[in-house]
Amino acid sequence: MDVNQSLEGRVAIVTGAGQGVGEGIARKLASLGAHVVIAARRAETGDPVADAILADGGSAECIVTDVTTRDSIAACIETTVSSRGRLDVMVHNAFAGGHASRLEETPADAWFQMSRTSAWASFWCAQLSYPHLKASDQGRLVLVTSPSGVEGSANIPLYSPAKAAQRAIAKSLAREWGPDGICVNCIAPVAETPALASAFSQVPTLRGAIEARTPLGRIGDPTDDIGGVVAFLAGPDSGYVSGQTIVCDGGSFLGL
Repeated sequence: MDVNQSLEGRVAIVTGAGQGVGEGIARKLASLGAHVVIAARRAETGDPVADAILADGGSAECIVTDVTTRDSIAACIETTVSSRGRLDVMVHNAFAGGHASRLEETPADAWFQMSRTSAWASFWCAQLSYPHLKASDQGRLVLVTSPSGVEGSANIPLYSPAKAAQRAIAKSLAREWGPDGICVNCIAPVAETPALASAFSQVPTLRGAIEARTPLGRIGDPTDDIGGVVAFLAGPDSGYVSGQTIVCDGGSFLGL
C-alpha cells in the first residue's frame, strides 16, 4: 500500500504553536516538508519552536499573532502568503481559558473571553484563510477541539460548549467548502501539555487515573501522536475525509 505523507511544498499556519499540542503539530508538519508558520501570541515562546525546527533541517518562522483579534490573524495570513505565495493548511489550535469552576461560580465575562479564542477565532481563521485554501489544490482546515466538546464535562461549564462550537463550525464548513475541494476536520486530543502538567502537580493522582482509563495505557505525545493525526489530515491521503472529529485519546473516551 502506498502511503504518501509528504508535505513538501506546502505552507501551513499553526496557531498556539509556541507550546504543547500546537508545538507538536508544527514540528510534525515541518518534519514532513511543510513550511510552518508558528503563530504564537509571544515571540519568546514562538521563536524557540521555529529555531528548533530550523535546527532539525525544517522550514519555519514565527509570526506573533493574537487570535482574539481578527486584524492580527489577517496580518499573519497576509504576511505568510506575501512571502510564501500560498497557504495550504490552516490549523487553529490556540485556546485560553477553561479553568475549573461550577457554573454558579463562573464570572459573567468568562464566556466572552473563552469564545474569542474558540468559536470566534475559528471563524476568523476560516474566513480569512478561505480564498487561499480554495486556491490550493490541497486546501485543509483543522480545528483543535476536545473530547469535552463531544461528551461534556462537569465543572468546566463553558469549556465544553466552546469546544463543541468548533465542531459545529467544522461540520458546516465541510458542507459549504466541499465543492471547493477543501477538507475541514477537527481533532480532539488528550496529550502531554504544560496545562496538563500543571493539573498533575495540583492533583498527584490525576495522571494515574487518566492512564488507568486509557486502553493504550499512556497519555499522547504532542508530536508523534497528535501531530501525526494532523499530518494525515493535512496530507494528500485525507482528500476524502471531511466534517469529522478524530478523537486522539488512546481510547480513553471510547464511544464518542
